[in-house]
Amino acid sequence: MNRIDETFRELKNKRAALMPYLPLGYPSINISRELIRVAQEAGADVLELGIPFSDPLADGPVVQHATQVALQNGMTLKKCLEMVQDARANGVTIPLVLMGYYNPLLQYDLKKFARDAFEAGADGVIVPDLPMEEAEELQNAAHSQDLHVVFLAAPTSSEERLKKITKATRGFLYLVSLTGVTGARNGLAEGLEDFVTRTRAVTDKPLCVGFGISSAEHARRVAQFADGVIVGSALVAKFGEASNAAKNARAFIQELAAAVR
Repeated sequence: MNRIDETFRELKNKRAALMPYLPLGYPSINISRELIRVAQEAGADVLELGIPFSDPLADGPVVQHATQVALQNGMTLKKCLEMVQDARANGVTIPLVLMGYYNPLLQYDLKKFARDAFEAGADGVIVPDLPMEEAEELQNAAHSQDLHVVFLAAPTSSEERLKKITKATRGFLYLVSLTGVTGARNGLAEGLEDFVTRTRAVTDKPLCVGFGISSAEHARRVAQFADGVIVGSALVAKFGEASNAAKNARAFIQELAAAVR
């Protein structure tokens, strides 16, 4: 069974999964490797690992900056997969979901990407700029390797579209809490719980909420009605100076883990 499915099966009716996002290659390649292990030790249940791309249209300024630094550090898709493999070789056992844009995957070759990602130890992939209607080629390649393709749904999604997206997604459904790009917000989006409830009515797959979750209090509240809590920009912003990134990330993830539990 895919690690994502195992994790949500174990947590079902117990608590929400904590799902931090880490941009691979930031603030440096070596520290990024360390951060994957630190996240697991600090209480992450699932990790989303960002593949750097030059035009990250769904991301706000914090993740955009991290992406640019990672590219300047020499990160490539191949190096991202090597980092996943390194994490597995160094005791990381939680699900690892690659999150990246379609262009680098297409350039790498979808079948080759799916094979290499699965062999490296990845469990799924999220492609924010790939509409469900155009995803068949990636789905076929990924599913032949037991690599889950996770889709996103927005608050503006109709009931009919939610039904289609929830049928297509594997592992979990990523619910975008608001319209707009990633980034920390002062408060949770209005109507978020209703959005989760509306989606819950059309699927029994795990529903995980991301975009704008900025604090332990936000995480605690979202964990009361969602199956997973995704925290990205707020975590990346906590890194601070590179020398303190692992220490600061550990402290914040521990705080988030305590909140969702």
